[in-house]
Amino acid sequence: MVKAAAVALAAVALVATATPAQAANGTVGERETVCANDLYVRTAPNDGPWMGTLYRGQTFLVKGPKTGNYLYGFAYGHINAHGWVADGWFC
Repeated sequence: MVKAAAVALAAVALVATATPAQAANGTVGERETVCANDLYVRTAPNDGPWMGTLYRGQTFLVKGPKTGNYLYGFAYGHINAHGWVADGWFC
């Protein structure tokens, strides 16, 4: 009985300390994989005009610069164009 209680207590402690997976920031020079369900590619930073959407698993080559919370680079996949994306949505 004591062993079962100890196992249950350990399981509760493990669940209580678990943290959800978080997306990473983009790194200049790296081809990053999109973790978000969708990531808008824009023609300008700071919520500029929309030009397309990258989906989870597609990639974005971060070329820089970073302007505010936006990164400039090349969107691979069906977009295949240079543009800006919000930072913080890569695996």
